[in-house]
Amino acid sequence: QVQLVESGGGLVQPGGSLRLSCAASGFNFRNYAMRWYRQRQVPGQERELVAAISSGGGGVTGVDSVKGRVTISRDNDKNMVYLSMTGLGTDDTAVYYCNVYIGGRDYWGEGTQVTVSS
Repeated sequence: QVQLVESGGGLVQPGGSLRLSCAASGFNFRNYAMRWYRQRQVPGQERELVAAISSGGGGVTGVDSVKGRVTISRDNDKNMVYLSMTGLGTDDTAVYYCNVYIGGRDYWGEGTQVTVSS
């Protein structure tokens, strides 16, 4: 079955950097676009798209607040997708989720917590 396992979250100081990883299994990874979303602990805040990468490796960023600060990449040989973030601020505090859409269904990992605080 499809499994997505995120890692790399933690506590980071404002202005710091972090790289998140997502290990994928249970599907033909190289054929699918992958996405990173985040869920901030703000009332009424919906899960928002941070970045997406096509099967061929072309990446795009989602929410405007991260543009220029995040890079999404993938390793099709290792079935891994990464999210590198720089210039982290307190507004980046969230649970970050890896996502793939297969056969009309969204699959999610359990998420990794990123906390930006001094």
